[in-house]
Amino acid sequence: MDQNELKKAVGTRSVDFIKSNMVVGLGTGSTVYYMIEELGKRYQAGDIKNIVAVTTSSRSEKQAKSLGIPTKDLNDIDHIDLTIDGADQIDKNYQGIKGGGAAHLLEKMVATNSTKNIWIVDQSKMADTLGSFPLPLEVIPFGCEKTFADLQKENLQPEFRLDDQGKRVLTHNKNYVIDLKMGEIKHPHLLADWLDHQVGIVAHGLFLNIVNTIIVGYEDGPKVIDNIR
Repeated sequence: MDQNELKKAVGTRSVDFIKSNMVVGLGTGSTVYYMIEELGKRYQAGDIKNIVAVTTSSRSEKQAKSLGIPTKDLNDIDHIDLTIDGADQIDKNYQGIKGGGAAHLLEKMVATNSTKNIWIVDQSKMADTLGSFPLPLEVIPFGCEKTFADLQKENLQPEFRLDDQGKRVLTHNKNYVIDLKMGEIKHPHLLADWLDHQVGIVAHGLFLNIVNTIIVGYEDGPKVIDNIR
């Protein structure tokens, strides 16, 4: 199977965890696209009924609505039963980096309000340690050059993320993205704690102690890693 086929296989498999009457968080990304497509098919067929989706991007919201899946804002629900999202890198301790699509703030807000979190990835996203995938930060534009300089002082190798026109990428909340290209992250919890205390950084892409189940796409089919925490 090629990479898209692996993504489709894990996306389809993940929908087996969605039951009728659930409030479901829908992540963002190429693998999640296939999950939402499959969820739409089962919802339209009546195999899954009475669900409400909370989306983490306008992209996912538009796709869900096009398939007839009801959506609500995070402010308008009191719980999320299950969130299914992708990840950009997962280490051997099942900690993750997310934010390749610049949606990590919304993704983290939905994830931390969910009873259960499932990540769906192809095998290329699995690694021994985090860091070969750049770590995204969402930063406010005000004083962003100062924030950037502080990151440089810590030798975190920051780079502003640019679009195809060479302009700084804007998040859903009109903030900038700085990617840390620092290489191996030996102590992700210590780094996360430091980043959490930096004024001007709205959210970082370290997702630690969050995921409960991971579905990984391999050549011979999806593998479910369950009961992680």
